[in-house]
Amino acid sequence: MKGELKMKHKFIDLKTAIPGPKSQALMRRKDASIPRGPFNTMKVFAESGKGALLTDVDGNTFLDFAGALGSMNAGHRPEKVVQAIKEQLDSYIHPCFHVMMYEPYIKLAEKLNEITPGSHVKKTFFLNSGAEAVENAVKIARKYTGRKGIISFERGFHGRTYMAMSLTSKVKPYKFGFGPFPSDTYKLPYPDYYQSGQTAEEHDKELLKKFETYLLAEVSPEEVAAVIMEPVQGEGGFNIPSGHFVKGVKSICEEHGILFIADEVQTGFGRTGKLFAMEHHGVVPDLITMSKSIAAGFPISAVSGRSEIMDVPNAGEIGGTYGGSPLGCAAALAVIEQIEEENLLENAQSIGIAFTERFAPLKEQIEQVGDVRNLGAMCAIEIVEDKTTKKPAKRLVQQILERCHENGLVLMSAGLHSNVIRLLTPLVITEEQLDEGFEVLEEAIVACSNSLKL
Repeated sequence: MKGELKMKHKFIDLKTAIPGPKSQALMRRKDASIPRGPFNTMKVFAESGKGALLTDVDGNTFLDFAGALGSMNAGHRPEKVVQAIKEQLDSYIHPCFHVMMYEPYIKLAEKLNEITPGSHVKKTFFLNSGAEAVENAVKIARKYTGRKGIISFERGFHGRTYMAMSLTSKVKPYKFGFGPFPSDTYKLPYPDYYQSGQTAEEHDKELLKKFETYLLAEVSPEEVAAVIMEPVQGEGGFNIPSGHFVKGVKSICEEHGILFIADEVQTGFGRTGKLFAMEHHGVVPDLITMSKSIAAGFPISAVSGRSEIMDVPNAGEIGGTYGGSPLGCAAALAVIEQIEEENLLENAQSIGIAFTERFAPLKEQIEQVGDVRNLGAMCAIEIVEDKTTKKPAKRLVQQILERCHENGLVLMSAGLHSNVIRLLTPLVITEEQLDEGFEVLEEAIVACSNSLKL
């Protein structure tokens, strides 16, 4: 469904239809030279970005509510990060830590050891992507425990490399036709309080019981090296577990000597109103994986963990040529400073409050708005066909997103059924920008839902 808004915009500035002619020309080149596999949310091409704004090659300015898949908590082109990178470029680009070491790698490791959950002694090393961090956390867990099994959760997402893909729980588009996958991986149900129809207490009790039974019926705990969990599911639909559930999983792990890995790739660096989402649950992981917003878009990832675990691999058994590049380390250190100096954790909380105030009433007003949920600035609206069946409404979500895109709002979906609208706004977004984006989104939800009645 197409349509134009009548409201005046202060930040969104559309000079052409979306996509514009220059983007269309680039799309033809893209289709001719790049395979279909890398997906694209919008058919436009970026020219520049600043803060929560993106301008395309046709001069159209958008509000960004997707944040490069959650990589832009610090915003597009933050000044502190740009300056840190320029200064690093004046010294050296990449001597490779495995050849000649450099201080930024040490400084970032020290900082992450300090700020990640837990008061125990930690160590950290660096890679390139979230998937690589997951792969290496699994390697370390298996080496430390001498066990093979890795348990992840239904609807979880951990990356597209083979071990990470095996741990991921959505067949299409991530896994279909790419098997066989690594063995000794297992999946358990993850809380979905809205769809379950149970109270949180009932649902948690049932799922924790299933975990205990699984260790009797499907795999012996003596064969399980680790459980890997997203503190809030990202691609799975922004499902938020209770602290009781997460603590229950951690307790079962401790009982059986199973390591607990927190995948904070999407939830880390302030997204949920705390530096790391596990802090909300009061759980200290044995290992933690990080990437995305760690460095404002520079490709770097990290694995941090208890020093006695991290020290088990021998020299050369973990690492990689570009892991912990000096530019990425400099950018990450600047991002952490920015989070502290600009109160981005408080901003995340304020974004979540504003989101709830704006969209929670829609649950009562619109039949297709099934659930509105958030943890800090990790916000989601679940769209269903009706409140009785709670059947996912993927097509309606696509219509809403298309209307938002046409009207200058960058936005994405999530969820096993792609029926969840997810918001990953840069944490530097202003109140006025946030409100303008909310106007576009609310109008799209109302208009597209009302069109179903015609």
